[in-house]
Amino acid sequence: MNEFKNVLDPGPFFHGTKAQLNIGDKLEAKNLSNYQDKKSNYIYFTATLEAAKWGAELAAGDAKERIYLVEPQGDFENDPNLTDKRFPGNPTRSYRSKEPLKIVAELGSWERHSDEQIEHMLSSLKKLREEGKATIID
Repeated sequence: MNEFKNVLDPGPFFHGTKAQLNIGDKLEAKNLSNYQDKKSNYIYFTATLEAAKWGAELAAGDAKERIYLVEPQGDFENDPNLTDKRFPGNPTRSYRSKEPLKIVAELGSWERHSDEQIEHMLSSLKKLREEGKATIID
């Protein structure tokens, strides 16, 4: 549970990735982004399994897709890339923080999106990049 002053969401929180991490590890900002060729100023996470699945499935690389249960170690805010820009309000319950996220567990099993859904999403993202609309507010 987030014990900080501006609690946006009580969680639980998830982070989807292809990185192999251990319980107790901390995910931190200023690392290479899974979605753009630069270091990110934030670490991103969500309170929905659906969004975490997309995070794992769309992350760069060929490693195993993983979803971790995480605890924010500081204040966090709505992810402006999804909130209001694409989905008014925050139905994806997506957040970002400049403070670390602590890994508290890994989901042992979860149902992936279909290959067709993933290919459609990848094609849509490619089209956005080609149109110059795939910028991430970071």
